[in-house]
Amino acid sequence: MSNKPYSFFGAVERSFDKAAAFTTWDKGILNQIKECNAVYQMRFPVKRDDGSIEVIEAYRVQHSHHKTPCKGGIRFAAEVNQDEVMALAALMTYKCAIVNVPFGGGKGGIKINPKKYSTYELEKITRRYTAELIKKNFIGPGTDVPAPDYGTGEREMAWILDTYAAMHPGEIDAAGCVTGKPITQGGVRGRREATGLGVFYGVREVCNMADIMQKLGLTTGLEGKRVIVQGLGNVGYHSAKFFQQAGAKIVALAEYEGAIQSDAGLDVDAVFQHRKSTGSILNFPGPKNFEKSSDALEKECDILIPAALENVIDGENAPRINAKLIGEAANGPLTPEADEILAKKGTIVIPDMYLNAGGVTVSYFEWLKNLSHVRYGRLEKRFTENQNAHILGQMEALSGKKVGQTERESILHGPDEVDLVYSGLEETMITATHEIMNTWKANPSIPDMRTAAYVVAINKVGTSYAELGIFP
Repeated sequence: MSNKPYSFFGAVERSFDKAAAFTTWDKGILNQIKECNAVYQMRFPVKRDDGSIEVIEAYRVQHSHHKTPCKGGIRFAAEVNQDEVMALAALMTYKCAIVNVPFGGGKGGIKINPKKYSTYELEKITRRYTAELIKKNFIGPGTDVPAPDYGTGEREMAWILDTYAAMHPGEIDAAGCVTGKPITQGGVRGRREATGLGVFYGVREVCNMADIMQKLGLTTGLEGKRVIVQGLGNVGYHSAKFFQQAGAKIVALAEYEGAIQSDAGLDVDAVFQHRKSTGSILNFPGPKNFEKSSDALEKECDILIPAALENVIDGENAPRINAKLIGEAANGPLTPEADEILAKKGTIVIPDMYLNAGGVTVSYFEWLKNLSHVRYGRLEKRFTENQNAHILGQMEALSGKKVGQTERESILHGPDEVDLVYSGLEETMITATHEIMNTWKANPSIPDMRTAAYVVAINKVGTSYAELGIFP
């Protein structure tokens, strides 16, 4: 192996090049798709609570302008660097293309450990970062729309919106400058669990494909499948919860402090509460403890969900991975070396670039809500309920039988915002899964699902560029 330092953006480019060989686009178009269009690196001073001045390093990358606005989260982490932000922005371009969300890819990052700053300091950093983005026109409902990512959430998005709106008085669509906001500030219901729910829908769809399951020696469906989840953050927690609700068995959970395993299955909520009260998932009553979080990745299971950080499965530990199906809930949890080793073993890897697209899909719904200035379900909920009540009344009159109370409520229920968001996300993930699988089946020389997903993305972005008339 080479001694060159690992480059996340380099790994994304390698995956891109591998897939580009299965397309017919001109080399120039491929280069245009691959490169980052704009990289904004900034430094700004912030006064800490103790009176000292600290210079903050931050980034915003716009990977592609084939469609605007650009879209992508902002992460607060001590490990943030330009290479990582560029890679994540590129993945956003391909992710949006695969799930038919009309955005170019973007990403932001601030190089801080948020745990080491007070709320007031974090607010000052977030607002100053937003002001820097505004200065260079790197934020706006039609330009570039950030969202939460690792280390950020609804609170930070509310600060961004407030800063943007204050500097753009009277802009009617200002709420669309950022997504992942609190409901009261124009957020959408279902956004918090969206990524985890998208992971669940994507994996469920693959598990419902009889030919794929037969290859893996598994039965179709999720019922009884043994699942291991690494990471109990927002994405990991919700993924695990939805799998559990669907009848799968969570046999191990891992966090940075260690891992726990139980063949009988774990109650996700109980483990989550235990961690909340003790600060660790270890010593949860019953299961076995593992000091090293990475040990859980190597345990035997049907489905492995890495939902923490990048590069957790590499050339070194990939041969020891025992899962039949891996769903990449995190960004870039597998290195290209790991991909090749697992493909040879016959393991199916459902790639991050579309599997964790639930967040951006529901962010798109939030952005549309902000631009239309109306809550989902507001116009049709009562109409649907009245219509259902009328149909049910007719059926009862004709049959002479009454429907039970529970069934009645279920039949009469008109869609709330969260119902419509879940429905739109489910449709998006199912359509994208079939598109990728059909591309893979149509060309058996494509080595794995990730390459097939890249082929789908490249073809869509290439078509956009061609139709824009940029390349006569």
